[in-house]
Amino acid sequence: MSASTGSMNGSQRLRARVSARVERKLRYLMAVVIVGILSGVVMGLIRGGIATPALTTGVTYGFLLAAVIGTIELFVLEDWDWLGRLPFIANLAVRSAVYAVIIIGIQLLQPGERVAGLPLDPSFGDFWSSFVMSASISVLVNLGFSIANLIGPRAFMNFVSGRYHRPVEEDRFVLFVDIAGSTGLAERLGGIGIHRFLDRTFRLLTQSVVDYRGEVLNYIGDEIIVTWPEGNGAVDCRPLRCFVAMRRALQKAAPQFEREFGAVPQIRGSLHFGPVIVGEIGDIKRAIVFNGDVMNTAARLEELSRKVDGGFLASRAAMARFAVPPPFPVSDLGTLPIRGRVDGIDVVGIGAVA
Repeated sequence: MSASTGSMNGSQRLRARVSARVERKLRYLMAVVIVGILSGVVMGLIRGGIATPALTTGVTYGFLLAAVIGTIELFVLEDWDWLGRLPFIANLAVRSAVYAVIIIGIQLLQPGERVAGLPLDPSFGDFWSSFVMSASISVLVNLGFSIANLIGPRAFMNFVSGRYHRPVEEDRFVLFVDIAGSTGLAERLGGIGIHRFLDRTFRLLTQSVVDYRGEVLNYIGDEIIVTWPEGNGAVDCRPLRCFVAMRRALQKAAPQFEREFGAVPQIRGSLHFGPVIVGEIGDIKRAIVFNGDVMNTAARLEELSRKVDGGFLASRAAMARFAVPPPFPVSDLGTLPIRGRVDGIDVVGIGAVA
């Protein structure tokens, strides 16, 4: 019975991870389609004013172009690893070329005219003007995708919406993950080699962040900082599951790392919870930053994790916020002294989870 239950729980976790990835893609696709429909309305107004056929034609083209391009972008191009490794301009050029092919194919079929009940134009008299307008909007959307990939989709949306234009206080889980032994590896691999090693490692770890609905706050040297709002992170112990999933992903990829770099990344980490101040900062290069004692304490817990078995520490404050018990055994490590806190901090640890 226990084996069956374990198998069932494993399959449920797999479905949850898949659904998290698909949900993220569908959420972005919906945003792209809305932008496409609004662009179609604008195109219709430019071409024919408030006449219903012109608006119907514009909305039809806007919807189809956005839906097809968005689907190709999110479910095909985003999964092409080689594309993500291209320089920004080359990446933008490849994506724009794919968009151009889609736009030409859709416009040759004249779906807008068919839906609006307008006569088809065998000479395609408006083809190039329509193409230029559609391509311009598509390139802007493509540029938005590229910028979002550079600074992070959530950070991009927060900038656009102005959510953190004024600083706010939020209760958040904060997970610090550190690559153990990176200094020694840097000496052996060299500057370019260690950069490739860290890039490959962070790309792999980020998949677990997406699976457990976290938000990458930053990559700092050999560390990745992940956060969850309280309501999101408390569900099913997502921060703990995320860290364990990271370790499992690295174990699975161990042969590939060994062949390419002669070393397998090992991680240690820390988890804390509490109020953080979130807001935009800077002028020429603006960023969304998290400040407060929670960030400092999480960083210091990560330092302490280097000295405990299992290489992971979670504060009692974080553990108390989970809606269900942890999915694996934890060990009570009592109160540990920590820099900056006279009374220390109550923590638990986890060992190696198979």
